[in-house]
Amino acid sequence: MATHAFEPAVTVYRGGLVETTHAAHIAVVDADGRLCYAFGNPHRVTLVRSAAKPAQALAVAETGALERFGFDDTDLALMCGSNSSEDRHIERVRQMLAKVAAQESDMRCGAHVPLSDAVYRAWIKRDFTPGPVCSNCAGKHVGMLAGARAIEAPIADYHLPEHPLQARVKHTVADVCDLPDDGVQWAIDGCNLPTPAFPLDRLARLYARLADAADALVPGGAAGSLRTQALARIYRAMTSYPAMVAGEGRFCTVLMEAFEGALVGKVGADGSYAIGVRASGHAVPQGRGRAIGIAVKMEDGNATALYATVMEVLAQLGVGTAAQRAALERFHAPQIRNTKNVETGGVAANFSLRPCADNQPTR
Repeated sequence: MATHAFEPAVTVYRGGLVETTHAAHIAVVDADGRLCYAFGNPHRVTLVRSAAKPAQALAVAETGALERFGFDDTDLALMCGSNSSEDRHIERVRQMLAKVAAQESDMRCGAHVPLSDAVYRAWIKRDFTPGPVCSNCAGKHVGMLAGARAIEAPIADYHLPEHPLQARVKHTVADVCDLPDDGVQWAIDGCNLPTPAFPLDRLARLYARLADAADALVPGGAAGSLRTQALARIYRAMTSYPAMVAGEGRFCTVLMEAFEGALVGKVGADGSYAIGVRASGHAVPQGRGRAIGIAVKMEDGNATALYATVMEVLAQLGVGTAAQRAALERFHAPQIRNTKNVETGGVAANFSLRPCADNQPTR
């Protein structure tokens, strides 16, 4: 199919005038990895950043670390999340460190300004100096420490690309996205861990797999493969504890709370987002009664435009109910207000998904 690399998907208006436009790339795949709908370039090689965390957590889970160190689903959700550094997040990270018999000094992530404005204001008032446990990626790092211990590898350099645990992570990420190991490129993320880049439709494939695994492991159903069980547990953890995936008022948390287990969603820095939708939560003919995966990348990394795009995709696909989508209307069509709270403009997603005729799975 023809692709259009820089098609505007979102327009920001001020006083009825166009102020900015934002290009997007979108891929929607079915449970077998077939491309069903697209916009822009659905195969754009994308640094998916924190949207890869469920796949990284899968690699940790497959070391047996969750069972060995007694991690529950709340811990697992935090491993998959980009938390807001709220007190509950920091306390849970400390509890996880204790389970692993590790120290904050063993973590190889740095501190930073929290993702939550409310938390940041509270820190300023307290003259608080954050440490590694306050990182939005702290859960992932403790998970990596646990994974390194589980395979009896040194924990000192768990973050380095050549570490045995990272070799496992790289293989798992490629495999769960239906790519060969050399089909994934790697860079270093803001939290100091390796971060993958691969075609956008493969990110959608990852999230379709999460949702399909959750569908496969319904109560009373077959046990499924160990991989399916691990993916289903990651889905369950994220959707059962969405506040651990992000935080108060954040898009990921509000989205999963509103959809009550029908979908899982995760943001990645600089404008990437992925969603896995269970079969019961959508009405996409190409899905053939099974889960679907959605991946979005904003070319300029704009977060406001990203969330508007994601919500418009859900609306066009008929995912969920109107009431569920209405719970996120402030993200779908946000108003722009000035310092006197006067409405000065708005944000509008104005694209149409294209059905894909060439929808063969990658492999």
